[in-house]
Amino acid sequence: MRQSLIIFTRYPVPGKTKTRLIPALTAVGAADLHRQMTEHTLDRVRQLHATEPLSIEVHYAGDRDDLRMADWLGDDLVYQLQVNGNLGKRMAQSFRTVFEKYCQSGRDPRAIIIGTDCPGLDAAVLKLAFHHLHVCDLVLGPAIDGGYYLIGLSRFIPELFVGIDWGTAKVFEQTMDIANELGLSIEYLPTLADIDRPEDLSIWAEARDSGDE
Repeated sequence: MRQSLIIFTRYPVPGKTKTRLIPALTAVGAADLHRQMTEHTLDRVRQLHATEPLSIEVHYAGDRDDLRMADWLGDDLVYQLQVNGNLGKRMAQSFRTVFEKYCQSGRDPRAIIIGTDCPGLDAAVLKLAFHHLHVCDLVLGPAIDGGYYLIGLSRFIPELFVGIDWGTAKVFEQTMDIANELGLSIEYLPTLADIDRPEDLSIWAEARDSGDE
């Protein structure tokens, strides 16, 4: 298996997930939305898995509890607790772990990390991302808010996760600056919207109304 797709998520505990949505949804409502979006994302990933050789890993934040995660999302996935630290440190460690595993087996790796708050991310976009990794170092899926909803690498490049103002509108631009300084070959995916704030909730409502949920 040369293709790994890593999903970043956490167990939907009220008060600990989607906290910026709590004023609009309550803690329970925000946790339930996170649950729905994670299941939505995993459904799209499994659609890709039905046609592509793919290792699916769930790297989750919070307390170690692989059994609880498997009870929720299924025992056919690989579960890994994220390390402590900011988003950059956690993504870097996840990529490092996957690429070290591939190197030990002598296989040519391609790995992608996604979150669970982008309803427009579907199997076709994921397939395109893996296709791009056959010919480039870095694939990015830009988000409307200035971040990115997907990052894919054909080799481990730790510099991409250092010196970034995570959680701001500068993330994509700063990542691109680093990539250009390193002389990386880059491919881009369509720009999509994340659901992070109350004003983004209409995006999820539209996805459900259109039958995408």
